[in-house]
Amino acid sequence: MKYNFIKNYRIQFPVSRICHVLNISKSGYYTWLKKPKSNRDLENEGLLQKIINFHEKSGKKYGSPRIYEDLKEADISCSLNRVARIMKINNIQAKMRKKFKATTNSKHNYPIAENILDRNFSVNKKDKVWVSDISYLYTAEGWLYLCIIMDLFSRNIVGWSMDSHMKVDLVKDAFCMAYDKRQPAEGLIFHSDRGSQYASNEFRKLLNSKKYIASISRKGNCWDNACAESFFHSLKTEEVYFNYYNSRAEGPREMFLNI
Repeated sequence: MKYNFIKNYRIQFPVSRICHVLNISKSGYYTWLKKPKSNRDLENEGLLQKIINFHEKSGKKYGSPRIYEDLKEADISCSLNRVARIMKINNIQAKMRKKFKATTNSKHNYPIAENILDRNFSVNKKDKVWVSDISYLYTAEGWLYLCIIMDLFSRNIVGWSMDSHMKVDLVKDAFCMAYDKRQPAEGLIFHSDRGSQYASNEFRKLLNSKKYIASISRKGNCWDNACAESFFHSLKTEEVYFNYYNSRAEGPREMFLNI
């Protein structure tokens, strides 16, 4: 493993320096380098090239789980652990930028509904459970806020809205889009975080008018709404962080136009 590390980084750093840091001899490394490659080494080299190809096609956005899915679709036999190990050894990783802006205001006096969903993300029927969340992205005009509603059965986005604010109307607009399209039967569970938009009298009244049931995450438990959180993570690391938006109108709307 140490010899492979030297081989992978010998262009960036002198071999002698790496050997000194790893406490191994240069002669040992060069002896290893001259040895004939095993079948496993040859297979790994071939797999590495395929990984590099898929990584480049993704714009260097994909990590090992998505690269592994691409390899499977191409009928290339391998395991996720093997892909992750090869990517780690060769310093191949998804490009990510982390920024933070709070979108959940849980310091309010609105009543908080029970966490009915309770992390039960396996649903056997469409339009039985919807989950929702709010996120943001930066534009030259300022922050653009995005609210999505996901059908937990299909994991498809069924409603969305974007605006320069994150008031209750942002959530209502996404909800109305989803309702107009799907018109679920009474009893649908609508799950969200503890944000004031979702707990507000105005939005609770809207849910009650459809005889839907509100479900709200527990305090400080982002995993209670993990599916919506996961969607935003993918959206940002695969789309938003690789684009510059001159205005709010240039936000990633084209991703949602077919919904």
